[in-house]
Amino acid sequence: MQDRANEIKQYFADRYNSRHAQKSPPHITLQPPFEWAIDSVKVLVESLIGFAGTRQGIPITLSGFDAFYPRVIYINVLKTPELLTLQADLMNYMETSLGIVDPVSKSRPFAPHMTVAFKDLTRPNFQAAWPEFRGRSLQFEFSADALTLLIHDGNQWNIYSEFKLEI
Repeated sequence: MQDRANEIKQYFADRYNSRHAQKSPPHITLQPPFEWAIDSVKVLVESLIGFAGTRQGIPITLSGFDAFYPRVIYINVLKTPELLTLQADLMNYMETSLGIVDPVSKSRPFAPHMTVAFKDLTRPNFQAAWPEFRGRSLQFEFSADALTLLIHDGNQWNIYSEFKLEI
């Protein structure tokens, strides 16, 4: 599935000159980016180990494409009860245990997605690409058995650690 998502990102880079989505591995964001001192990352890791150890894997379904107009195209992730619960629990846990709060996320509903083009996708290229992807079929189902911590190195997002969902 990740290979397919990366192929789609590469297609956007080649066809629509949109490369920014290639600066992270394919993922579904449960907790928006936040600042954290790199010398305190051990505290974050230990906290996420604790959270993941109390959760079970969840089914994930990717179905077709959607967009945030006028510059983001993504693989649609179905809003299952399991995914919505995991995301809400994680956001609450991050706030109560680590003081990490994303004010924007508190004011709008969770929209799970896997971005394939954004930021450097120009409006004219969005207008050209969206009709091509709007009706395109894509269907994947898998079980998510881990959470992944991505850390930005100043240029791109890298996998720092994975946390198995234990139960």
